[in-house]
Amino acid sequence: MTKKRIYIILFLVFSLSSCKLGRFVYYNFANITDYKIFPYNEISNDTVAFGFKRKTISNIPDSITLIIDGRVKNVSLEEHLSENKTVAFLVIRDDSIEYEKYFSGYDEASIVASFSMAKSVTSILIGCAIDDGLIKSTNEPVTNYLPELKKNGFQKITIQNLLNMTSGIEFNESYVNPFGQAASIYYGRNLKKIIGKLKLKYEPGTHFHYSSGDSQILGFVLSAALKGKSISKYLQEKIWIPLGMEYDATWSIDRKKDGIEKTFCCLNARTHDFAKIGRLYLNNGNWNGKQIVPENWVRESTKVDTDNGSVWYYQNQWWIASHNGDFFAEGILGQFIYVNPGKNTIIVRLGKKYGKTADWVSLFGKIADM
Repeated sequence: MTKKRIYIILFLVFSLSSCKLGRFVYYNFANITDYKIFPYNEISNDTVAFGFKRKTISNIPDSITLIIDGRVKNVSLEEHLSENKTVAFLVIRDDSIEYEKYFSGYDEASIVASFSMAKSVTSILIGCAIDDGLIKSTNEPVTNYLPELKKNGFQKITIQNLLNMTSGIEFNESYVNPFGQAASIYYGRNLKKIIGKLKLKYEPGTHFHYSSGDSQILGFVLSAALKGKSISKYLQEKIWIPLGMEYDATWSIDRKKDGIEKTFCCLNARTHDFAKIGRLYLNNGNWNGKQIVPENWVRESTKVDTDNGSVWYYQNQWWIASHNGDFFAEGILGQFIYVNPGKNTIIVRLGKKYGKTADWVSLFGKIADM
């Protein structure tokens, strides 16, 4: 490479480093270490931590039969996890750890970005805000909290539309296009400006379309309802301290000064603490005898429902795994909090990538049945 080309590349990197496109070019694609590149708000734990017990005998075998590339294969579970770029895999049954493995230098103290699992956490906080009287109802139009979006026609959109991603908002979910809207809100430094440009494509309540834009508008609704308190501080008060999280966490924000949490992604925490979110919902919002999240909110978020344009497999920012009551939060690189109330099982899988031969939800169900 000639010196001239090197200078041109360096010029482009430095000239673009302060803008969204430059960050996209430099970082290329979302990574589980992205908590290091964004500003953030802190979420503190308490001195009293809740810990899961450990089982002395596990029902989970070393090898497992899976369908891979259309063929039935008996594989080593540990090798399957490693080959599919897993960094943490935790199985909790009956409140006890039955299986726990870490890879690639990670351990239970390692921070991992949640990506879209944060959508489910945002939903939890919406439920708490309704219980606290900060939000009246999910049937309210979003413009009750964000009147500036009336010009976009968003007075037709209810909070429930956002929760079920039936808002009708046109949004390109691609993360590989630097000019796409998902990349814009991930790398952008002014979320309000970006969200303020969104437009309606469908009549609200008629069409499901997975959209991180919907989840970020939910964050703006929550922020407005909190009236000056940050979403991170609310998470700390309502969830992090009451659940006895073992570690502090962070939530990435769009910019250092007066930034807002990226509620469509970017809650950064550890494996055991993600599992406690699963435990909270496994127990219908109750934590050791105290109702943290309204029971009806948990049930509404994890039931099969196809009303008002929604799909059976997605409710209130949670994915429904089957018609058997199991459900999960999911992030783009294969981050999962899987909950199976019928089997009293929680599984957390965190990874660098989703993996080429993995069918995670199928694997979770198989393990829960063991």
